[in-house]
Amino acid sequence: MNDKVGDIVSICKSGNMIFEPILEEGVFRFDCSAKHRQAAFPSFSFVQPKLRDTPITTNQLPQCVPVCKCIDGQQIVNIQLPTGSSFYGTGEVGGQLERTGKRVFTWNTDAWGYDSKTPSLYQSHPWVLVILPDGKALGVLADTTARCEIDLREECKIKLASLAAYPIITFGPFESPTDVLISLSHAIGTIFMPPKWSLGYHQSRWSYDSDAKVRKIAETFREKSIPCDVIWMDIDYMDGFRCFTFNKERFPDPKCLTNDLHAIGFNAIWMLDPGIKHDPGYFVYDNGTENDVWVLNKDKQTYVGDVWPGPCVFPDYTQKKTRMWWANLVKDFTSNGVDGIWNDMNEPAVFKSVTKTMPESNIHRGDIEFGGHQCHSHYHNVAYGLLMTRSTYEGLKMAEENKRPFVLTRAGFVGSQRYAATWTGDNLATWDHFHMSISMVLQMGLSGQPLSGPDIGGFIGNATPKLFGRWMGVGSMFPFCRVHTESDTTDHEPWSFGEECEEVCRFALARRYRLLPYLYTLFYLAHTKGSPVAVPLFFADTKDPNLREIEDSFLLGSLLICARKTSIKGSEDLPDKLPKGIWMPFDFGDPHPDLPNLYLQGGSIVPTGPFIQHVGEIKPTDTITLLVALDKNGKAEGTLFEDDGDGYEFKQGNYLLTHYIAEMKSSVFTVKVSKTEGSRKRLKRPLHVQLLLGEFSMFEATGVDGEDLSISMPSEQDMSMLVLKYKNQHRYILEKTKPIPDFTEASNIKEVELVRSPVELKSGEWNLKLVPCSQWICSGLDTDGYEEYSGVEYRSSGYSEQYNVTAKDVTLSGEVESLSMEADIGGGLVIQRQISILQDNPKVIQINSSIVARNVGAGSGGFSRMACLRIHPKFTIQNPSHVFVSFVSMNGSAHEISPEFGELFLDGDLRPNGEWMLIDKLVGIALVNRFHPDQVNKCLIHWEFGSVNLELWSEERPVSDDTPIKISHNYEVKHI
Repeated sequence: MNDKVGDIVSICKSGNMIFEPILEEGVFRFDCSAKHRQAAFPSFSFVQPKLRDTPITTNQLPQCVPVCKCIDGQQIVNIQLPTGSSFYGTGEVGGQLERTGKRVFTWNTDAWGYDSKTPSLYQSHPWVLVILPDGKALGVLADTTARCEIDLREECKIKLASLAAYPIITFGPFESPTDVLISLSHAIGTIFMPPKWSLGYHQSRWSYDSDAKVRKIAETFREKSIPCDVIWMDIDYMDGFRCFTFNKERFPDPKCLTNDLHAIGFNAIWMLDPGIKHDPGYFVYDNGTENDVWVLNKDKQTYVGDVWPGPCVFPDYTQKKTRMWWANLVKDFTSNGVDGIWNDMNEPAVFKSVTKTMPESNIHRGDIEFGGHQCHSHYHNVAYGLLMTRSTYEGLKMAEENKRPFVLTRAGFVGSQRYAATWTGDNLATWDHFHMSISMVLQMGLSGQPLSGPDIGGFIGNATPKLFGRWMGVGSMFPFCRVHTESDTTDHEPWSFGEECEEVCRFALARRYRLLPYLYTLFYLAHTKGSPVAVPLFFADTKDPNLREIEDSFLLGSLLICARKTSIKGSEDLPDKLPKGIWMPFDFGDPHPDLPNLYLQGGSIVPTGPFIQHVGEIKPTDTITLLVALDKNGKAEGTLFEDDGDGYEFKQGNYLLTHYIAEMKSSVFTVKVSKTEGSRKRLKRPLHVQLLLGEFSMFEATGVDGEDLSISMPSEQDMSMLVLKYKNQHRYILEKTKPIPDFTEASNIKEVELVRSPVELKSGEWNLKLVPCSQWICSGLDTDGYEEYSGVEYRSSGYSEQYNVTAKDVTLSGEVESLSMEADIGGGLVIQRQISILQDNPKVIQINSSIVARNVGAGSGGFSRMACLRIHPKFTIQNPSHVFVSFVSMNGSAHEISPEFGELFLDGDLRPNGEWMLIDKLVGIALVNRFHPDQVNKCLIHWEFGSVNLELWSEERPVSDDTPIKISHNYEVKHI
């Protein structure tokens, strides 16, 4: 904490924050006091930080005034919203789209194998977008780089807490969420204008281990006519993981490799991490040491931490001299034919550390305009995710002034979109992560970062053909479209999962490439105006509360993409949920049950192009196709942006922005150009118009682009025949299409038999019937009123996880019976469980459960995501009014908990002292549950009508190979 803040924390009292209007109408800055305003650090979020500190003249007053208080150095802000408000944003987060009930901590974290409950991921966006009950929208930004708690657990209330002092910036309320995001972009800047090739498909792996392998991958794409524009090089191209070097055996001539890739229409992107090997004689280390660019530890010595190369030092990007030093390294690096750069591990990630990052006490010698010398806790969220990518971006721009830089970053902060695209990090090859990837991409867009996407198919683990194909079908519609997978997984190229999956991938990517003119136009509008690209379905009607939680569909402008849900058993489709109005279904003549449904909103025109294999095949004279869906008044409109696809001539006016309009009047259909912008000359080219009629049918017409096209429509009878023709054709293609096989490979025959067959344990007084089905963790045991599962999380809505269950050991020996099972819960973690009837006491059932790290991956630094083992037994109660739970706490106090207590958490000294009993006084029976108190962090009693849960929770912590989480407990029935 800086001294100024320390002086004022004790002065601040709870109350309404003071405010002043800034930036433009409807935007306000709030501070706890005038002294807090003076003490706040400079803004990293604002593209022009002075605008945050400069009041404007207006008669407008804020409609929502936050309340502030300071406690123990924390500035806590509460904002009460009207009943019926919905929360979104919060940046890069897992879990549900609508954020009510969630809590996030903005702290850039190497979250390898994250799940929906992981509180901090790779990027930090202390931002909440609120949709009010009347459909208007409000944006709230906590403008601080420090760790910030965003607490949305209380309905219609935002709580923000971080180190004092920091301002709150509100945007609106405005008429729509789009208006809020445009206003936000005026503060934090818009997305960089991406080169057109970067909107194509990207293929990556950790790692394509040689230039020969890279060439083979590229050639296979072309041989199979699967569109692709980019091949990625992960860390194994380097010499011993040293940045700015090449492995002389595997990549002896990178310039020759990139020339060969360019010749067949591919671009090459190469990884650069922030960790520089501590290696005297290595030119980057020596030069950086000479220029004194490294982060220091608390003793003001160069900080050294382990990453891929082993001991590493870290550039201090908070200094201008360091940023210029790095930019010049990047500039020189591009001479090898580098087309783009991938900044990974830039949270920053540090191995052999439970925190997975450098100590917060490290010292950054930041520029004065950033806040000067501060500890790492102040600069953590911006030093690498924002400032490193800015330096990388500037280095690429220095190298090729006539090309637009393309940078991908894993870490980020508010404002990172000015320099880099992003992806959602090290996700899992599971249905849950497929489902969650839609919400994550949308949340990034709602937080000011429109160019994002997941690792399609999942980074961790092996995708199944069905999962990969479905994910590609949806992922091909995301703003950023890339497949990437970690080492030791199966191949994840589009042709790696069989002919059916390959065909689906080809269709999906062909759709993307046909829509590239439209997608490129959306990004031009995002770059110039700040409008979003991919948004949730409720943007179509913000007043409809039924749309606010839909997260299996999204909008690209006026296009609606509906990702049909998949059940655990197969490919059952659920009905599409559409907003009110006209929505015309269409495809490109390639209907397939494993592809998402596409709709065009009435009143819209979408420009599309031909099927191509890479962006370089696009020619200015190619036919332009306009998809047209008329509104209820028989009208439609749309735009098309065109330029060279790269460079900056569009900023000098060398572009063509065409505004098309269409109208149906007295059975005459007309399409024409209403106006144009830019000085770029329109070349003579064919125009193809497809008027959507419903039921996948269309009326088609041709003309010349730029000239009015008027067509007399056929008779009503002919139109009916035309609709019937397309409808039958659509059905015929679907019927002969082969869906992707729906199967998961089993490891052995014994496993399959176990999955399908119940297993009984009999001994003494016990007769247990265990059903280790594919969901036994969630609901596998449900016999005679008893149910139990363990897991690191409750399953999210939508897709259900398919667990691999293995019979490790089934032992039958005299009076002893036991069953061992395990299930892959993703992220390299496995739940193991052994259930035994004890030989020396057959009245007791012993259950040993654990979460172990089977393979947490090199990228995790040896630690898994945060995990918690939850023993979750559910007991049916026959006599609710006569049942209670009895136990003695760790502190010696005795307790009897009956159903009227509802839900009760017991932690600390209130935990049962290793034993608690569920007692039915009417029948005189007690079920005794014994456990090891040192393995249980807290207990939960949850009463429902006719049942009760008695849960044992472990501590929540990362798991390594040597530190599993274990809970051992047993049950015994006693007569009382």
